[in-house]
Amino acid sequence: MKNKITARELAIGGVILAIMILSMFLKNLSVYITGPIVNVCLIIATLATGLVMGIILSIIAPIASFLITGAPIVAAIPLIMPAIMAGNIILCVCTHVFYKKIKGHFGLPVGLIAGSVLKALFMGAVISNCLLVYFPTNLPEAAIKIAKTTFSFTQLTTALIGSAVAYVIWLLAGKYLKRQAQG
Repeated sequence: MKNKITARELAIGGVILAIMILSMFLKNLSVYITGPIVNVCLIIATLATGLVMGIILSIIAPIASFLITGAPIVAAIPLIMPAIMAGNIILCVCTHVFYKKIKGHFGLPVGLIAGSVLKALFMGAVISNCLLVYFPTNLPEAAIKIAKTTFSFTQLTTALIGSAVAYVIWLLAGKYLKRQAQG
């Protein structure tokens, strides 16, 4: 893994970040719109510019989301934020590792599916089964129940949708994006 980010990679990462942030304004419309867009952005950033940019955006995404939407569940249990970051990083790492290590046409789809499943399992275990269970909040039980679903099943669904869209984008434009990032 290279140690520095080029100016082009930084610019591409900035454009992807802007798309990701704009999508967060749609969160009140549906998490099934915002979630896949954020996952597509994380995956494309990782594939086009490298794992470092994917990790950087994985960390920025939940912070930006909280600042835009003010999610009460994250405000009530701040430890959810690093757990979301870690889930995003898991998706990026799996995508990167499988894409680089498995030659042929199977590396990317395997990485996307593995990353989506592991992200959902991690977030379900840490957030839904630990943080939401053991940290008391003043939130209504109905909100906690919705949050448990959001941080497990919904994460899996939105990650898989985002992975499918990212796969199609990468098939159609991956060589161009990679060439642009490298200069």
